[in-house]
Amino acid sequence: MEKLTYKESGVDVAAADKLIGDYAALARSANTEHILSGIGGFAGFLSLPGGYEKPVLVACTDGVGTKLRLLIDRGLARTAGKDAAAMCLNDLATCGAQPLFMLDYLAVGKLEPEIAREVVAGFADYCRRADCALLGGETAEMPGFYPPGDYDIAGFAVGVVDETKIVDGSRCQAGDVIIGLAGSGVHSNGFSLVRMLLDRGLISLDMDCAGVPLSQALLQPTRLYLPLAQSLAKLPGVKAMAHITGGGLPGNVGRTVAKDLDTVIDGASWPLPPVFEIIAGTGVPRQELLATFNMGIGYTVISDPDQADSVRELCSKEGIETWKIGHLVEGSGQVKIND
Repeated sequence: MEKLTYKESGVDVAAADKLIGDYAALARSANTEHILSGIGGFAGFLSLPGGYEKPVLVACTDGVGTKLRLLIDRGLARTAGKDAAAMCLNDLATCGAQPLFMLDYLAVGKLEPEIAREVVAGFADYCRRADCALLGGETAEMPGFYPPGDYDIAGFAVGVVDETKIVDGSRCQAGDVIIGLAGSGVHSNGFSLVRMLLDRGLISLDMDCAGVPLSQALLQPTRLYLPLAQSLAKLPGVKAMAHITGGGLPGNVGRTVAKDLDTVIDGASWPLPPVFEIIAGTGVPRQELLATFNMGIGYTVISDPDQADSVRELCSKEGIETWKIGHLVEGSGQVKIND
């Protein structure tokens, strides 16, 4: 009788076990002093840091969306890991939290060790920059579910903030200034539309985009704002922060602003990056662009008018360009973008 094995069905447990050592080494590169036990057991252990009067845990999860299709096709697994980490850590940053740990999830059709290592290395790269432990994760080999060479990833982040220091927009008032922080391109949203434009031949990955191939402009890793955002949260005039993801500025900048205020944005107050000029040139209406992409503004800060320059100076020291892009007025919770 033929001997049937799990490996013959498409799952190589031995290969996955062999990778655990590589994962552990990458995770150790992002260790923090609070880790008690990381990769290797059934769960990770981490002690809560001291110094918080009323510590509040903050958690979020996210993935890369359909940008992942292009990253897989171009062999950019490390960028995929960075994107998944940034999408979580930037969300966590908006309330002023300190990240404690991140978990990663990787699902594959057939385990390819080099790709798996690159994905986890991308997570580790951004976790190190955020002073966040990469505490553990999961690699799931799922033959017949994903084609060979394909994979999906997700990130999960947990942080802590003192309840008295949460940045939640509750202090926002009419007259406050909205400061936009430059993005690093398209980040990780809107790629279903990008891929439709590619499929229809309206754009191509090898076309010129301000001196670089469009593929390079499209597939830059999502900018990590968290280290800067933690410093911004300590400024007394900072009242709200937003990560500009799916829904663009209309769907995100006003999410923590009180419903008796309107967010008014001057759409001509910052330069449109060339990658978005190319997308706009295909005929996508401006309102659709604004509701789909970050359009060059990856993160926003709402500040007292007299603290706006301090916010911008701090961003400049970190090499991130900023613009005053709008203000708050009395209203009914709307976001208005003027051309």
